[in-house]
Amino acid sequence: MRVNIAIEERKEHSNTIYISKTRIKPKPIYDFFKRLFDILISGFSLIILSPVFIVLAALIKIDDNGDVFYSQERIGKSGKVIKIYKFRSMMMNADSLENMLTPEEYEQYKKEYKLDNDPRITKIGSFLRKSSMDELPQLISILKGDMSIVGPRPVLQGEMEENYSQLQIRILNSVKPGLTGYWQAYARNNVGYENFERQKMELFYCKKRSFMFDMKIICKTFLSVIKRNGAK
Repeated sequence: MRVNIAIEERKEHSNTIYISKTRIKPKPIYDFFKRLFDILISGFSLIILSPVFIVLAALIKIDDNGDVFYSQERIGKSGKVIKIYKFRSMMMNADSLENMLTPEEYEQYKKEYKLDNDPRITKIGSFLRKSSMDELPQLISILKGDMSIVGPRPVLQGEMEENYSQLQIRILNSVKPGLTGYWQAYARNNVGYENFERQKMELFYCKKRSFMFDMKIICKTFLSVIKRNGAK
């Protein structure tokens, strides 16, 4: 049965590099120390960054008097529905896509679940996204255990079902989603779903995850953020 499924997946996604009949190996020692790392880093960061949270909250409120935080349901480990939190970087009611986007923008969003020049982003939101500070509230989700510092990006249910086969979903759901990850650090806006490159990177991380790989991704994330903010 497993071989038949693997053959079927190769027919469905001929561009994927993942061999679906292999299993994700459990790594209990790695998982234990990764969770310890997540607790220490997220807890320490929340304490140190609390003044930053206050300033950003005030700037968002002053900008348009709307909500400070934005929450959305995503899929976590084992298919569990989790809530992720961000500093709001878009206009209020930005989820009303058909009302706020042109037909062309709407079609692009439905393909990649992101836009290159999203008209819904506020002035302060543009800074938050460029600096990745909009993601900081996800430290709370990491401390709770819903997310990790490093892992695949947490995605919407529909986004997952449209872009991954059932076998790939099981692989993706075998690890906690992350604040940053292989795709975010090394490709982000340059790689999407349409040519299967994003899927390849997310699944590659699930298979090859290790402490050293995580450290490389964290370092690359910092360098990418610095580079984005230094660009004119």
